Amino acid sequence: MIVIGAGHAGCEAAHAAARMGVSVLLITMDMNKIAQMSCNPAVGGIAKGQIVREIDALGGMMGIITDRTAIQFRMLNRSKGPAMWSPRAQSDRMKFSLLWRETLEHTPNLNMWQDSVRSLIIEDGQVRGVVTALGVRFTAQSVVVTAGTFLNGLMHTGPVKIEGGRVAEPAAYGLTEQLRDLGFVTDRMKTGTPVRIDGRSVDWSLTTLQEGDNDFHKFSYLAGVERELPQRACHTVYTNPATHEILRRGLPDSPLYNGQIQSIGPRYCPSIETKIVTFADKDEHQLFLEPEGETTTEYYLNGFSSSLPINIQIEALETIPALRDVMLFRPGYAIEYDFFDPTQLHHTLETKLVGGLYFAGQVNGTTGYEEAAGQGLIAGINAAQRVKGGEPFTLARDEAYIGVLIDDLVTKGVDEPYRMFTSRAEYRILLRQDDADMRLTPRGHAVGLATDERYDAMLSKQRQRDGLIDFCRTCSVKSAHINPWLESRGEQPLKQGVKLEDLVLRPGLNLALLREALPALDEYINNNVEQERRAEIVEAAEILMKYQGYIKREQLNADKLHRLENLRLRGKIDYASVKALSTEARQKLIKIDPETVAQASRIPGISPADVNILLLLLGR
Repeated sequence: MIVIGAGHAGCEAAHAAARMGVSVLLITMDMNKIAQMSCNPAVGGIAKGQIVREIDALGGMMGIITDRTAIQFRMLNRSKGPAMWSPRAQSDRMKFSLLWRETLEHTPNLNMWQDSVRSLIIEDGQVRGVVTALGVRFTAQSVVVTAGTFLNGLMHTGPVKIEGGRVAEPAAYGLTEQLRDLGFVTDRMKTGTPVRIDGRSVDWSLTTLQEGDNDFHKFSYLAGVERELPQRACHTVYTNPATHEILRRGLPDSPLYNGQIQSIGPRYCPSIETKIVTFADKDEHQLFLEPEGETTTEYYLNGFSSSLPINIQIEALETIPALRDVMLFRPGYAIEYDFFDPTQLHHTLETKLVGGLYFAGQVNGTTGYEEAAGQGLIAGINAAQRVKGGEPFTLARDEAYIGVLIDDLVTKGVDEPYRMFTSRAEYRILLRQDDADMRLTPRGHAVGLATDERYDAMLSKQRQRDGLIDFCRTCSVKSAHINPWLESRGEQPLKQGVKLEDLVLRPGLNLALLREALPALDEYINNNVEQERRAEIVEAAEILMKYQGYIKREQLNADKLHRLENLRLRGKIDYASVKALSTEARQKLIKIDPETVAQASRIPGISPADVNILLLLLGR
């Protein structure tokens, strides 16, 4: 198979397929820019961190490479319940890319070619290979397109327009035009990136320090994968009314507001000029100074994405006290690029129009490294399965955030760059970051991606976790023994003896604290839970005990939905002839051609009455 593009989607797709035993060719325009962090030097965040944990659980590489190149790690949302906890790391941008290249170069079955793909070879509705800018023809049984922002890419900084897919890198031409001629629906999207600042010009005494965490949390579930680099802090500053005044003065020259950019921009990662217009009542916006590497003085100014003229960007930054003498490495810019309507895809990410052709990443209308990598992994697995004659590989909405992401794309389409949030998942209590290995490692192992080592480690963790839970449910605690300790902590004393689990369920208590008061618990953990992963396993057991009621209730809801997921719909009904369906429903069902009744129910414009008609037609 062939993978076009070596961004985060392309790297995961190529690596996964090669690990599954398929001969892979990865084609990229620049082998020195593999897995480039085009925007911020960070991986993870709200819901995105869960996706990275899922990639790792399946046997992908993003989590491992992030851990090994991380210069700061934080678990976000710790003040909320564990369904909301989201890991995030700052990475050394250059080492992240170098480690990905080293990984790919040492992956059996994987070859690379530096070139640009101009067209696909398509025969009888099936993809057969590609033709490159150098005129080379490569044949393959499946092709994965992960072209990112490079398809007809155009960068904007004020009135200046430069063709390219990323700063100092050329755009890619030919594919969009060919696919449009074949009937694919395509459109344009816009994204942006902030200025890069020389840290030597910052007055750090006027910033607020933001340190990382130093506990056991990380992205990869594999023991032995650790943070190897010295950890660095981030810093925060704020804009002010003077900043906003200068930015408003630049709006007439902003490509976003003078008509120069016509494409769809991101709602959830807006430019600074969009912020001051949308939130005109706010006097300040928080900005984050994030280091680009272990030793570099280059900083990414998160929150200051902009396509304003360079002089306006500089003048505005100089109104922030810590940046009064600011020096830039490069200004912020916006980029427009082609994407394809993702409703033209199956859940495997194979296109409906051309067999063996898969799309992943920003070409599907998404934004973010993590969303791209998750799609790349699924596209790579399925492209490999097609070559091997295996079964399609998909993830349900109650199995993974990756499943939610792909189902949203192929069912609902996009009207703006898609970004994952925990609120998009109906079953986020089931999709916690702490148990992605339990959910997905068996799936990854079954298709030959997750290794035996990873699978055995998951089973061992599961046994130790469940053993600890059983101990807590059977271990009796006498009131006379524990009450003095409880009262010393301001906890309500016991009136009679209880099982240890009853104490774990108290909001103010946890297993780490109870080990201090209960030698039997401490002894059990020391003797039965491996030291290297002890904190992780203890936390996993505690979460299952504390939230068991919520987890069971959500699982019941998910099981009910599976009844509709199991009702196959595709190919069974001629929607155009069903006059009982609303006109909008008929149009949407014909366009999407859902696989199941459950998918049909999630299509915007399909009412409960329409779903009932479908059930009736299926004899239900």
